[in-house]
Amino acid sequence: MSQNATVAEAGAASPKAAPAAPPGRDAPSSRKRGNWTPWLYLLPALVFLAALLVYPIYQLGLISTLEYTQAQVSGGEPTTFKGFGNYQELFSDQQFWEVLLATLLFAAACVIGTLSVGCALAVLLTRIRAVPRLLLMLAALGAWATPAITGSTVWVFLFDPDYGPVNRILGIGDYSWLYGRYSAFALVLFEVVWCSFPFVMVTVYAGIKAIPTEVLEAASLDGASQWRTWRSVMAPMLRPILVVVTIQSIIWNFKVFTQIYVMTNGGGIAGQNMVLNVYAYQKAFASSQYSLGSAIGVVMLLILLAVTLVYLRMIRRQGEEL
Repeated sequence: MSQNATVAEAGAASPKAAPAAPPGRDAPSSRKRGNWTPWLYLLPALVFLAALLVYPIYQLGLISTLEYTQAQVSGGEPTTFKGFGNYQELFSDQQFWEVLLATLLFAAACVIGTLSVGCALAVLLTRIRAVPRLLLMLAALGAWATPAITGSTVWVFLFDPDYGPVNRILGIGDYSWLYGRYSAFALVLFEVVWCSFPFVMVTVYAGIKAIPTEVLEAASLDGASQWRTWRSVMAPMLRPILVVVTIQSIIWNFKVFTQIYVMTNGGGIAGQNMVLNVYAYQKAFASSQYSLGSAIGVVMLLILLAVTLVYLRMIRRQGEEL
C-alpha cells in the first residue's frame, strides 16, 4: 500500500474536528450577569434604607396635602384633604421666600468658609513638621467630634456679653453678638465652619499626599508661588475630591438646625435668623400647623434631591473619565 493511501485512510478514519467557537460568544450573557451582580450586593442595604426612608417620606408627603393641625391630632375634627392648598398658602407667604433666600445665602457662606479653611489647613499640613501636624489634626478632629449642641453652647458662652472672654479680649464691652441679625448669622457661621472644616481638611490632605512629589517639585523649580501651585497644579488634580466635599458641604449646611436653634434661641429676635429647618419646626410644633411644616419639609427634600442628583451625575462623569 502506498504512503498516500495510508494517509488518506487515516484521515477518513479520524473523527472530524469540531469547529472552534467564535470568540466572545458568551460575552453577552456574561455582561448581563455582571450588570446585576453589583445590585445583588447592594440589595440588603437598599432594603434597609427603603424601610427607614420610604414610609417617613410617604407620611411627610401625605400630611402636606391634608389639613392637619392640633385639632386633627387630638381627634377633635376630621382630617380633610387639601391637595396643593398648603403649598399655595406656603408660596404666597412672603416670610417663606425671605427665609428661603436667607437659607441659600447662609448655606453658600458656610460652604465657602468651610472649603476655604479646610483647603488652607490641608496645604498647611503638608508644610509643617510631624509634631505640629499631629497636634493640628487632633485639635481639628476634636472639633469635628464635638456634638453640635455642645459646640453651640460653648460658642454662646465665649461670645457672651457679660461673661464671655472674647468681648474682654477685643475690648468691646457688653456688645451682644446675637442681638443683630447679621452679627448673629456671622457667629453661627463661625461655629458651623469650626465644626465642619476638619472633614474637608482631612479629605483634601489625603488627596494632596496622593499627588506625585515630582509634580510639586517641578512647580517649585519653575518658581511658582504657593497660591499659583494650588490654583494651577493641586486644584485641577484634586477636582474629584473637591467636587465631593463641595456637594456634601452644600447638603450639610443647607439643613443646619441645631446651631441656629440653640445659638439664636429658636430663630433670633422676631424670627430674624430663621432658616428653612427652623422655620419648618416653628410652623409644625410652635404653631401646630403640621401640614405647613410638612410642606416645607417636602420643599427642602426636593431641593436636596436635586443637589444629590447633580452630585451623583458628577461622580458618574468622573468615573467615566477615569
